[in-house]
Order: sequence, then structure tokens, then C-alpha cells
Amino acid sequence: MTRLAVATLLLVLTANSASADVVERVVATVNDRAVFLSDLRKRAVPFLPQVADASTETERMARLKDLYEELLDHLIDEQLIRQLASGSGIRVTDADVDNAIENLRLQNNMTEAQFQEALDAQGFTQSQYRKDLKRQLIRLKVMNERVRSRVNVTEEEVRARYEQRAREEGSELRFQVSNVVVPVGEGASAIQVAAKRQEAETLRASLTPENFDARAPQLGGGDLGWLTQGDLPEELGRALLPLNAGEISSPVRGKSGFHIFFLRDRQVGAGFPSYEEMKQELFREMMDAAMVRQEKIFLDEMRRKAVINRML
Repeated sequence: MTRLAVATLLLVLTANSASADVVERVVATVNDRAVFLSDLRKRAVPFLPQVADASTETERMARLKDLYEELLDHLIDEQLIRQLASGSGIRVTDADVDNAIENLRLQNNMTEAQFQEALDAQGFTQSQYRKDLKRQLIRLKVMNERVRSRVNVTEEEVRARYEQRAREEGSELRFQVSNVVVPVGEGASAIQVAAKRQEAETLRASLTPENFDARAPQLGGGDLGWLTQGDLPEELGRALLPLNAGEISSPVRGKSGFHIFFLRDRQVGAGFPSYEEMKQELFREMMDAAMVRQEKIFLDEMRRKAVINRML
């Protein structure tokens, strides 16, 4: 897209957003705080090339309308966050901004001159960049204080994601297992099955990783060796998935009775990174995704409680 196209589009925006005499106007209020058209236009500038690429005037105006609506949502959220930060005593100082810039510069192995060149290339002045960064830091502080506590990713969830990733890559899951069985006779009544379930629950309470091997042969069980997911009936195989190495399952009903499994170890096929190698990366991915979901929920809650008027 040419500079002329962008300039022409900017003129169109000005003409269509308000009359030529109007320098400024309010496009939304958030709890009686105004959001201005000038702020909306500034946010729109980086996206104007995509709008200008539309093949017809009708499509360009439709894209522009959608862009303005989306950006107005962001500006309303920012106003809500600023109000919450102000009311909660959450502050971002000039020193905070200085530290963030220094960290970004060092992470990217840039000198101060190189960092400034990068800003210039993106059309940022120091003042603009500091203002934008301060806004991001305020949002980060608010979300860490109000949303972070809602996010919890367990070891079991990380393990499940690891094994899902392994299956997607074609790696086979393997389990080293021992078991005991509380048999249930064929044709047993519901009362008899319930009694056997209670017997299995009592037995499970007495089993530990330390005594499982000694007791298993006495209880009609023993070492099953290494199994893959298809080696057991589906209802029994599912019981192994949430277990970590060294854990004992709850009783699981199978055709012959109630099974209790002791998972000695679990592995994925050769050529796939170990769980320990991938655990931190997967944990960060899952935490980031959970934060995004919870931030959306949090912002939805804030919008419902606020008085918001859109006048775009």
C-alpha cells in the first residue's frame, strides 16, 4: 500500500467520523470518564493498510467500522483497568518504566543506540513508547493482583498435556504396573457388588507403595510388567492416565472384579523428550493460556458492573 493510499484513507476517516469542523468528540463513557475519538484514531493508524487493501469502498468502510468497534473495546477495557488501579492504589512509577525498558534492551542484546533505532523504525518517540509501556505495566500489575490467584495448573494437568503432546507426535505411552483384584462373581447382585466395592475400598486404604509388592501375590495380583494403552480394557486403562509414578489408583470396576493398580513408572516412546525436560515449558504455556481465559472473564465481570455508553 502506498503512502498516498494511507493519507487518502486518513482523510476519509476524518470526514466520516465527524463533520470537518469537529476537532474532538467523545466516543464512549466509562463510569462518566470519557474516551475520545482522537485516541481511537491514533490506535487505528497501524491497521489502516489492511483497511485500505479492501477492493471496494463498501468493504473498506465495513473493515473500518469493525476495526473501530474492536479498538473501542480495548480502550474501554483500558479505562476500566485505570480506574481500578487508581482506586486500589496500584501505581507504575517512572522508575518502573525505566527498569522495564532496561530489561527489554538487555533481553534483546541491544545497546541504547540500537534500542532507539528500533523505536524510530517502528515510528515511536521515547515519550510515546514510555506512555504505551506504562499502560501495559499497569494492566500487568492489575491482572497479577486480581487474576493470578484464579489460575491454577496442577502437576496432573501438565502430565496429561505432556502425554497428549506425545500421542500427537506418534509416541506410545508405556506403564510399568502391578495390581491386585477383589473378584466379583459373574451374576452378582447389586448388593453383592456394593459389598465387594466396600471391600476393595478398605483394601485400598491399607495399601502403600512400600507394602504393595509384598501383599499383591497374597491378594491374587502381582507384576503386570510394561503395558501400552491398548493392552488393558479401556475402563481399566483410563485409571492409569492420571497416576504419577509411585501412586496407587482407587478401585476400578472391571469384568472380573475391582482392580487396584500400582504405577511403578511411566514412559513415552524413544525419541520424544522426557517429561522432566518438557515440564517447565508446558507449565508456562498452560499458565499463559489460563491467564488469558481468566483475564477475559475478569474484564467481562468489570464491564457488567460498570456504566458504559458507546457513542461511536
